[in-house]
Amino acid sequence: MNDTIIINELSKNRNVFKELLSGLTAEMYLRKPNPGKWCLLEIVCHLYDIEREDFRVRTKHVLETPAAPLPPIDPPGWVEARNYMQQNYNDRLNDFLTERERSVEWLQSLSDPNWESAYIHPKFGKMTAGMFLSNWLAHDYLHIRQITRLKYDYLKQLTNEDLSYAGTW
Repeated sequence: MNDTIIINELSKNRNVFKELLSGLTAEMYLRKPNPGKWCLLEIVCHLYDIEREDFRVRTKHVLETPAAPLPPIDPPGWVEARNYMQQNYNDRLNDFLTERERSVEWLQSLSDPNWESAYIHPKFGKMTAGMFLSNWLAHDYLHIRQITRLKYDYLKQLTNEDLSYAGTW
């Protein structure tokens, strides 16, 4: 595993998220494609919580104390429990970007980490620090795709134009 590439991509993605998510209107960041789907505000809140409580914490945990149980998380439950829809969009976006910066600084400060260090999960089996690091970046890519799709759909609604000339989704 080339951790340097992954860490560099996580760092670059901070700017990708910043550019994709900054300067949006409330109409855009509150728009839900349908009731069961997340809007951009919920995605930003999710990214903030996951950055603080999932990937950084769990990667550190597996590197330092792999035999101990993983700290619990509940991303779907946090949407309601943490009132995502009542949060300030710009504050949460800035909080997420700050947390990503802290994460990258922490990752870059590691000296010869053992990415093979593993927690043995009762359901999922061996979960290495490298697996958490790789999935951290994969999680970014999934949400970048999701954000782009929401923005594409918003453009379609806003313009009421046929967008097939641009290419197929």
